[in-house]
Amino acid sequence: MTSPDRFIVRMAIVILGLIGLSAFLYEPLRDAFAANIFLNGLILGVLLLGVLYNFRQVVLLYPEVNWIERFRLNTETSPVAREPRLLSPMVTMLSSQKNKISLSTHSMRSLLDGMASRLDESRELSRYTIGLLIFLGLLGTFWGLLETVNSIGNVIGSLSVTGGDFSDVFAKLKDGLIKPLDGMGTAFSSSLFGLAGSLILGFLDLQAGQAQNRFYNDLEEWLSGLTRLSPGSVTADGEGSSLNFVEALLEQTAEGLESMQRIMTKSEQTSIASGENLIKLSETLNALEAKLDLNDKSISILSENQLALQNILEKLSEKLAAETPEKPYQQLPDIKNIEVLTEQILKEITTNRVELLNELRSEIKLLARTIASSSKSPD
Repeated sequence: MTSPDRFIVRMAIVILGLIGLSAFLYEPLRDAFAANIFLNGLILGVLLLGVLYNFRQVVLLYPEVNWIERFRLNTETSPVAREPRLLSPMVTMLSSQKNKISLSTHSMRSLLDGMASRLDESRELSRYTIGLLIFLGLLGTFWGLLETVNSIGNVIGSLSVTGGDFSDVFAKLKDGLIKPLDGMGTAFSSSLFGLAGSLILGFLDLQAGQAQNRFYNDLEEWLSGLTRLSPGSVTADGEGSSLNFVEALLEQTAEGLESMQRIMTKSEQTSIASGENLIKLSETLNALEAKLDLNDKSISILSENQLALQNILEKLSEKLAAETPEKPYQQLPDIKNIEVLTEQILKEITTNRVELLNELRSEIKLLARTIASSSKSPD
């Protein structure tokens, strides 16, 4: 895409040249402006607004050109970048097809026609300001001419030669001609500023139009590279009408296939994600099964140790009862020590069981979260 920089440079050079010329001709321009300050000030105000508007029309092309360049390079849009205004319909149409873009001839013509109408609409105000400057210049001209004609009529009507003093007559005539000359100054000054302003705005509007036409031509060349030709678009008028239905059907079929392809791609990605979740679930179940086996073995070992300890205690009590039947209370300290050891063993067994239950709870919670995530992923 061609950047509108050179058109901005041309317009700026012309404006700077006019400012320099106005500074060089400051004295006569000041006198002409003073002939009718109100009307000439209005003309200069309209000229200033027209100049700013034409510069704005060229500057507004920068977001459009930048968006097209980013789209062609397949880069992401910056969050602070200005969204295109003229290309807003095309942005909506092409954003959903960013990976693979294909336009029909009808779609391309619709986009280009809409772009041409928006560009023409944006230049209407500039054309209106040109006409307004011409109108204000002519208005000042006729205003000044009316003042001149009325003043001349009043001067002629006030002349009188009955007294015979021609010096007084010429003095009155001289004084009376000042107002008609002021009217002529108003006429010529307003005409000068109005026509000069319309000439300046005409040049700026020409540059803005060239910038917009260059943008339109570049856009047309880019879209023509994205357009697929169909048989109905290259046949004669009589044959093309019979193939319009076929063309529309083919376009609809192509759009349906593209939509189906996107759905299949998304489904494949979902299946891959579900497979990965199932693999993770299987690994978690295997780890849980291994821990359960280990815990079963630990419980079996603890049960065997408890039974063995119980047998040992029974044998020990029988032995003590057989060896010291007459002094049963002499072995109380040993029995108390055995009781303390037994309580410690029971506490350790209870602690191990609590830890085992906590581990089982954590593993079951992890398994539940894994199953929940795997059930939500296909949606």
